[in-house]
Amino acid sequence: MLDDTHTTDDTKAGTAGKIGEKIRSIPWRNGLSLKWWGRWFRVSMMQSGRLTTILVLLGLLFVRIDDPVALQILRARIFDFYQVQKPREAPPESPVTVIDIDQKSIDELGQFPWPRTAIADMITNATALGVNVIGFDIVFSEPDQTSVAKIAEKVPQDLIDADLRKRLMGVPTNDAILADAIKKSGKVVLGQTTVSDRLDYKGTPPRTSFAVIGDSPFPHLTRGQSVLRPLPELDQAAAGRGVFALSDKSLDLIVRQVPIVVSNDETLYPSLTLEMLRVSLRGRTIGISTDDSLGGVEQIFVRPPRSRESYVIKTDRHGELRPYFRTSTSWRAQYVSATDIIHNRLPPDALKGKYALVGMSATGLIADLRASPLDAVMPGVEAHANILENILFDNQLKYPNYALAAELLAAMIIGLIMIIITPMVGIGLGFAVFAAVSGGFAWYSWDAFATRLELIDPTFPIASAFLFYAFLAFAGYLRTESQRKQVRSAFGQYLSPALVQKLAEDPSKLALGGENREMTFMFSDIRGFTSISELFDAQGLTRLINRLLTPLTNVILSTNGTIDKYMGDCVMAFWNAPLEVKDHGPSACKAALGMVLAVKEVNKTLEAEAKAEGREHRALNVGIGINSGIACVGNMGSEQRFDYSVLGDSVNLASRLEGQSKSYGVTIVVGENSAKLSDMYPLLELDLIMVKGKKQAVRIFTLVGDPALKTLPWFTDLKREHDAALAAYRAQQWDEAGRRMDAARAIVRQQTGLVTEMLAFYDIIAERIAEFRVESPGADWDGVYVATSK
Repeated sequence: MLDDTHTTDDTKAGTAGKIGEKIRSIPWRNGLSLKWWGRWFRVSMMQSGRLTTILVLLGLLFVRIDDPVALQILRARIFDFYQVQKPREAPPESPVTVIDIDQKSIDELGQFPWPRTAIADMITNATALGVNVIGFDIVFSEPDQTSVAKIAEKVPQDLIDADLRKRLMGVPTNDAILADAIKKSGKVVLGQTTVSDRLDYKGTPPRTSFAVIGDSPFPHLTRGQSVLRPLPELDQAAAGRGVFALSDKSLDLIVRQVPIVVSNDETLYPSLTLEMLRVSLRGRTIGISTDDSLGGVEQIFVRPPRSRESYVIKTDRHGELRPYFRTSTSWRAQYVSATDIIHNRLPPDALKGKYALVGMSATGLIADLRASPLDAVMPGVEAHANILENILFDNQLKYPNYALAAELLAAMIIGLIMIIITPMVGIGLGFAVFAAVSGGFAWYSWDAFATRLELIDPTFPIASAFLFYAFLAFAGYLRTESQRKQVRSAFGQYLSPALVQKLAEDPSKLALGGENREMTFMFSDIRGFTSISELFDAQGLTRLINRLLTPLTNVILSTNGTIDKYMGDCVMAFWNAPLEVKDHGPSACKAALGMVLAVKEVNKTLEAEAKAEGREHRALNVGIGINSGIACVGNMGSEQRFDYSVLGDSVNLASRLEGQSKSYGVTIVVGENSAKLSDMYPLLELDLIMVKGKKQAVRIFTLVGDPALKTLPWFTDLKREHDAALAAYRAQQWDEAGRRMDAARAIVRQQTGLVTEMLAFYDIIAERIAEFRVESPGADWDGVYVATSK
């Protein structure tokens, strides 16, 4: 039922109107009582599902802080998607190149590993070509077994004399030749890697110097059990040595984070790319700044000699860098074949000023293969190449320190928006709100990546918001289904199935607390019920009443009427509540005509049954009163029991009109308000009557047929004569009134149906005229007849 402050158009108001209505419903002026707060908590928080959702929100925030593996994987996939949509473009002039031990090199130089002398030639020639620094994505941890001395050791003594063996043993080893080439170059960074086994080295190996500013970085860095180092003579000769290792946070072997500094046994090791940068800048020390208040590493930097400016590398709090990748195919132009360097086939400036990374891609080698967000398979050396470019061009990805706080705040704000709005506006608009706020944060996340290379996870806030929306939508569904069930239970016996379905689909149209609205009311009673009841016992009489009331009820429900109650042989109904019925007056008239026909059908059946059983049949007749006006409608009764009913003077008048139907010799009596609403029906005025309990006269009419009858010529003639008779009657022109009624009678006698009831009406008026001839009503008579019975 619609609230009296709403109209049909109001139900189409937007979200803002609904929210405003909620706010206006709060009793600000009178103060918020404890009772009001209790009701608000019960309805707005518990019944709507908001309280449960808020508790879930708090739980989800703790889940995000704990960061389970599922969330990490989801977050990583989103960041991968960003890189796929906008991969890093190759710079026009990149200082990074890859010296590739490719298939061409294998074909020319034979199976790898080659003699270290070939590697020495490669270093010597690359240095001569002006290379900036050479980094090996290879660990030379074992001696070269192809050295002459190594071969001499393995030859049996009976196959070679002692002098020759001694001379062969005196030939420099391949490792010594390589060490000499490394030392002369002064630009070589050897690779080393972390291993899970514990390794023991004799002596003190050379280490890169670190300067720590602030708190100890060790608790925050990636740790390795041991470091697999190059041969000591190679290690001593190198300008630097760097670790290549994946982050221990990798969940699926896709390279997303790479440690720039690794810790082991209170020792810090630079990554291969960081060490190449240090050697390139001729820096002696790598600086690492930490701040426990920020959660770990603040920054890593290298300062060239005699320079006040440091080269800063941006990492996360664990000292790890997030590479911004190029596609693997885009690196092909920056590859040079190792054999071309060894055989001096490159142009003089091919490697000038280059950061050269040595790696392997030849088919058949146990290659160092990796996966990136862009490529399922790529040479591992490309990961270092991407990192070098990221550092040199300052375009690495960043997961800022405020990212977690931003994600938690976004989840909380979006979650609260969904918690507050969804129960107010419903599932449809709630989804629109979800799409809007989630889309807004998704755009913010993408914009942070696209413009600032910052990674802000949109998945947790959006997934949380969707979870809240889904839960609230489900709670709303259950609540709506409960309301629909209540509606069907409360109105199923009183409304047509179509109206019950409409109410069930939108229970908000009910205003069960009571409201004033214009409605049309009907009372119908069986005439002469006492004499009829004498023919039946209690059970038979009950069956009789049910057989009559059932078709009458069906007619009322078919015209969108509401059954208020049954009172013995009387039925009370109304229109325009709980759902709006715009044509409530005409609908009541249509129902009245249908009820007259239904009574005729029941009488035919009862007469046939009585004749078959050999008992007396007394026809059933009903009187119907219809009136329209303002009334209060809603749940009325006690706290233990109540009914959906109407109350008001207009309702009482409808009851009085039904009682007057017998007095006027007609079946249907219609009040003036209903007649105005139903002017398309053939209505004839009966009287100006002051019913019992009323101090003002009311004009009453009778309904004599359907709208088609009103258009017939004979009805036009009848109404003209009828209205003229009433006018003469009220003017106390008794002779004129009689002549006009005789003319009306003549028309009526030629017709059938309800209009024939007018013959009895004219007889009643004629009797009044006869009485008035004897005893005049007086010169001041206003034509009002005072009823003496209900």
